[in-house]
Amino acid sequence: MDPNLPAPRPLTVVQLPDGTYTYADPHSLPAPQAPQQIVQHIHHAPPDRTVQRLALGSGVGAGTVAAGVYFGPLLVGVLTAIAANLAILALLAAVMAWAVVTVVKSVGSSEGKAASKSVSRARRHR
Repeated sequence: MDPNLPAPRPLTVVQLPDGTYTYADPHSLPAPQAPQQIVQHIHHAPPDRTVQRLALGSGVGAGTVAAGVYFGPLLVGVLTAIAANLAILALLAAVMAWAVVTVVKSVGSSEGKAASKSVSRARRHR
C-alpha cells in the first residue's frame, strides 16, 4: 500500500430509487430528511365566503361585511334561544290549562256540570 494515498473509507450498500443496490461512500450520501409534515383539517369545512364577496362587489364596505360575519351567527343563536323559550312557555301554558280544566271538572258542582253539558250541546248543534 502506498503511504501517500489516503486510507480507504468503508463502503456501504445503498438502495437506489429504482430499486437496485449499489456501493456508496456513507459520507457522500445526502443526510436523511424528515418527511414534510402536512396539516390538513379534514373535519372543518372551508368557510363559505359567497355572501361576503357579493357584498364587497356591490359596494358595501369591509366593515359592514365584517359586522355581518360577526353578528350573523350571534343573531342565529339569539333567535334560536328565543324560539326555545317560547316553546317552553307554550308547553307550560298547555299543561296549566289542562290542570285547571281537570281541577274544575273534579271539584265543580252540579251547576258547573249542567253548564258544561249545555255548552257541549250548543257546540253539537252548530
